[in-house]
Parts: sequence; structure tokens; C-alpha cells
Amino acid sequence: MYDLVIIGGGPGGYNCAIRAGQLGLKTAIIEKRGKLGGTCLNVGCIPSKALLHASEYFEAASKTFPSMGVRVTGLSLDLPQMLKQKDDSVDGLTKGVEFLMKKNKVDYIKGAGRIVSAGSVEVTAIDGAKQMLETKNIVIATGSVPTDLPGLAIDEEQIVTSTGALSLPQVPGRMVVVGAGVIGLELGSVWRRLGADVTVVEFLDRITPGMDNEISTTFQRVLKKQGMKFELGHKVAGVEKTGGGLLVSIEPAKGGAARVLEADVVLVAIGRKPFTTNLGLENVGVRFDQRGFIETSHFKTNVEGIYAIGDCTHGPMLAHKAEEEGIAVAQALAGKWSHVNYDVIPNVIYTDPEVASVGKSEEELKAAGVEYRSGKFPFMANSRARTNHETEGMVKVLEDAATKRVVGVHMVGSGVGEMIGEICVAMEFGASAEDIARTCHAHPTMSEAIREAAKGVDGWTMQA
Repeated sequence: MYDLVIIGGGPGGYNCAIRAGQLGLKTAIIEKRGKLGGTCLNVGCIPSKALLHASEYFEAASKTFPSMGVRVTGLSLDLPQMLKQKDDSVDGLTKGVEFLMKKNKVDYIKGAGRIVSAGSVEVTAIDGAKQMLETKNIVIATGSVPTDLPGLAIDEEQIVTSTGALSLPQVPGRMVVVGAGVIGLELGSVWRRLGADVTVVEFLDRITPGMDNEISTTFQRVLKKQGMKFELGHKVAGVEKTGGGLLVSIEPAKGGAARVLEADVVLVAIGRKPFTTNLGLENVGVRFDQRGFIETSHFKTNVEGIYAIGDCTHGPMLAHKAEEEGIAVAQALAGKWSHVNYDVIPNVIYTDPEVASVGKSEEELKAAGVEYRSGKFPFMANSRARTNHETEGMVKVLEDAATKRVVGVHMVGSGVGEMIGEICVAMEFGASAEDIARTCHAHPTMSEAIREAAKGVDGWTMQA
């Protein structure tokens, strides 16, 4: 008899398992992929970052190094080696997660889990063998899968999801990305740096829906300067295979004549949907909404002893959100604190420059009728950014005028994905913009831009 059985070995599931093991709960984790880490580690966050990092080096060697006095001759792309180092990183990390299961006395079971009752989970192993696990509690951490586009047959060769886009055998001459969200822009930027002509088709009239509008506009301007093309306010009506290429028919979202874009690869990146099929939810009556998200209250489903975390339930589809929820569930089962502060969940786009944000956007504050003050600072005026030739972007700090608490920070710039952590800590402690402005930051650093933007909330920015 287990205290806890977790279905799904992604960041939410394996962190839940680790914490449960640390707290002395007898725990098992089920993963049908054959490798732990979920989408994030195997075909998502981690491999995409490996390619983003490598492709940034490649582009910098040809475009940035000469201006810094570093001349490179005979530069060439070794795509097989770039893909291999990506796979090596993934392999090492998946083995590391498996080691953490052993270290924390968690039983790792390879197979597909299916709930039979509130206290029983049937596991079908990869070889077809079945076993039954009895448990006091079940956590569903099955994550999400790419959303399909009706009429497009994904083959992961020419018409690909993020999975196929991570392993293309050659750089496509022309790539059409359907969807201007995080995944499409990150992977599109990888192949653009490596030589592809990239066009992004987005149904809405802006990129990165949900992001602070000013930051989104700044971000798009930077991407266009880099050579990425955009067809905003358009939808893909169909894709036709012709010989070795593709003809992508696009139409204005509000109606109008269709046009055709030629492509070698089409990346479908219109979002993700929860994976909740074949889990046996109907056996116990676990409720989920029309879009397939499992309904929860403080991680609990409507069935006693069954919990859901991560992408398969509501909230931002982010690995670190799932991690927080997984830890919180383990804590709750052990009778300890189990809170997740959803107001302080950072979001990062790992392009170059990066985009990072946490908290409310200006549009959200306006819609909620919250009076706020803002401070901004451009990286062009930051000394470290100038010396590093990384001057694109800005920092924006938003403070609630009544409470004097920072309620949102939004950044575009080199390395801002690391810098957002400072803001998360500040917001957890209820910091005001003045608190940040009066905190000494090392000089010269990119993070000084945060301090200057915070000063701007009270009208005393000094460096611009």
C-alpha cells in the first residue's frame, strides 16, 4: 500500500515524488515514456534551450564577434553535432532525475497508469504486462500535448509540432510558423539563426497574447530587425504538399482573399491542450471542463484522495508552476504548508533577447480598475549592456498606487530570464518600488536597469 501514486513523470510529477520521499511518504511514480522528465525535459524546455544556446553562438560568431574584434574564418554549421549535444544534455538530465527517485526511495514504474478506483491504479507496462497499485492518494500529473490545427496532418517531418522542430535533419530554406506564442517564436528563432527564412502567421493582430502590450510591441520590433517576418491577423486555411515543398494558404482572420506562402517546413505551434485521455477518470467521476482541464480546488479534484497538478489542470502551462504545485501537494499530504502564490509565477521567453515577466500587465491593471504607477528604463542606457553590445529592450516596473507594492515587472533584454528572480523575491516579500530602488546593485551589471526602472516609479531615474 502506497501513501501516494503519481501518474506522470514530468516536472510536476517528479518534484512531487522527490518531496514526498523526503517527507517519508511511500511513493510510486508512473511514466509511460520510458524516461522521466516529461515533455519539458525530453521534447520541450530543455532541448529547445540547448538549441537556442547553440544557435545564438553560431549567429554571434558571424554577426557580433567581428564588431568586438574577434574574427572568425571558415565558420560552418555542424547540425548533427548541434543536435547530438542537445540529445546528450537531455540524456544526462533524465538519468539524473531517475537517480533522484532512487535517492529518495521512490518506486519508478515504467508504463501507462489508469485509475480503477480512488485507491487503485492499474499500470500497463511497455511490454503489455499489467500490475495493480493500491494507494491512499493519487496525483494526476500527465501534462499536455500540442494542439492540432484542423485540416493539417502532422507528420513530424514537413508539418511538425515542437517535437519535430527539435530534430529537423537539415536547416529548412523556408519555415512557416503557425502561432506567435512562446514555442513558435523560440523554435522559429533557432532555425532563423541557422539560416532559415522564417515567417510567423498569427490569428490575432499581435504576438505573444497575454503579454504586456508595450513589451510585446518592443519584442516584435526586435524580432523583425533580426529578420523574422510576421503575418498578423491571418489564419492558415490549408497546406498542400507539392513535390518536395509545401504551399501554405493563409487568409485574413476578418475575411478576405487568400494568399499562398511557400515553405519547406511548417511548424504548428498554436498552443497545448491537457492530456487526460485513457486515465480512467470516468471510472471515478473526476470532473473536467469542456477543454479537458481537470477541475481542482487547492489541487484537489472532486474525488477524495485524487489530486491534479500542472498542465492538465488550470493555470499557466509552465514547468515551474507544475513543480510548485507538486511540492505543495506532497507538503499537504504530510500535514505541512501547501501554498502556491499564483501572483508570483514568472514567465520567460528564451529568445535572444529574452522576455521575462511576473505579475500583472498594464492592461490587466486597467481592466481591474487598479490605480498604478510605472517606471521604465531602456537597456540602451545601461553601461554593461552598452559594453556587451546587448542594448535591445527595456525594463518596466508597475506599482499599486494604494498599497505601494510592486504588482508587475516586464522586461525585454539579454539575460532577463535570470534577472526576473530578483523581482519574484521582492514581490514575495511585498516590496515597493522604493525598496528595490534603495537596494544597492553591483555596477556595472544588467540588473541595474531594474533599479533604475524602480526609481522611475517615484520619478528619480538617474542614468537616463
